[in-house]
Amino acid sequence: MLNDPLFWILTLPGILIGLYAQAMIKRNYVRYSNVPSAGGLTGAQTARRMLDANGLQDVAVEVTPGVLSDHYDPRAKVLRLSSDVYHAPTLAAEGIAAHETGHALQDADDYAPMELRTWIVPVVALSSKTAPWAFIGGFMLDIPVLAWAGVAMFAASTLFAIITLPVELDASRRAQELLVGLGLVTTGEQAAGVRSVLRSAAWTYVAGAVSALGSLLYFGALLFSRSRGRGGPA
Repeated sequence: MLNDPLFWILTLPGILIGLYAQAMIKRNYVRYSNVPSAGGLTGAQTARRMLDANGLQDVAVEVTPGVLSDHYDPRAKVLRLSSDVYHAPTLAAEGIAAHETGHALQDADDYAPMELRTWIVPVVALSSKTAPWAFIGGFMLDIPVLAWAGVAMFAASTLFAIITLPVELDASRRAQELLVGLGLVTTGEQAAGVRSVLRSAAWTYVAGAVSALGSLLYFGALLFSRSRGRGGPA
């Protein structure tokens, strides 16, 4: 696989975008973690104010272990922020908390891409564990049906990654609009800082989608090439 030029052609773009995204996140997070938020609000206070302003008093804001482990749980109606974001009165924390609040607003609005993503999560969780074994087993043992089943499961993960893009971009858009609309971001410099934090995070989802699509195309190409070599369908 690693000696196959096609593998690198299809997967290298995702790898490079991922490295770029990680570098941008590290740079912007460190930079704006040293810039105070307007009014000295912590990430938790920012999220609470934004939720309350949109009638979402029933959504709880909790602290969760880990670094940048921030997420919104649509099933429990809980917004969970990492300790550094929850407690920090910084522009970086404010931007991250606002983004996660954007997901809560999507949930309240029944935003279709988010609904679809939530619905396929169990399928993706199962397929991500099973797909590699199904593909490798089918390919090595020359069982085409099993190998193609593995590709189909890879396709589910790819669909999830692609659906994630509009979900995350829309959450960032909502976050920026609310921060400005509620007066939580009061200067052009602060707005630019929030945009930088959110954009760098968005690149990780672009990398995930490109990487997933590249892997899917490569595995499909392997089976298709074997099929053609035999002069018939797999």
